[in-house]
Amino acid sequence: MRKLVYLVASTLDGFIAAPNREDPTGSVFQFEGDHAEPLLREYPEMVPTHLRSVLGIEDAPHRHFDTVVEGRVSYQMGVDLGVPDAYTHLRHYVFSRTMTEAPGPAVQVVNTDPAEKIRELKKEDGKDIWLVGGGALAGALRDEVDELHLKLYPVVIGSGAPLFDAGFSVDSYRLADSRTFESGVALLRYARA
Repeated sequence: MRKLVYLVASTLDGFIAAPNREDPTGSVFQFEGDHAEPLLREYPEMVPTHLRSVLGIEDAPHRHFDTVVEGRVSYQMGVDLGVPDAYTHLRHYVFSRTMTEAPGPAVQVVNTDPAEKIRELKKEDGKDIWLVGGGALAGALRDEVDELHLKLYPVVIGSGAPLFDAGFSVDSYRLADSRTFESGVALLRYARA
């Protein structure tokens, strides 16, 4: 059975985006450093399609995922930059209660229960499912997340969009693997306990 993997960058204090929900990639989450190339090799499918040729990985095989799911706010960030489907190399689902159609023709909008849809996708054949964000969707799918792959950056921002935007409850994970870099970035892989 396929797994739902929440692969996301986070600050030390557990935030994945700025308080206004803007993407902190390139400012808070830096590209430069000895972590960049190994993360790119490990997760080539996380690179948006329009950047894959720039980085010389347009033909890189999918190592982990063939499907990506994200919330409306995360998706809208790409649309606002003129990219209606950042992941044409993956099956792409956007969860939204208000959007009925996506500007990206291959993007599938899901207005039903996110957990039900994920359980349906997990039953299909294929590689794992990548939960790209955001925190609200992660909160709604908290019980469905099988693995958490954190790109932990050595910064604290004080407030912002939390890793899981949900009510209090305790979910236990075990550390399955870790890798640290001179840049201070750590890749931490957790599996549900």
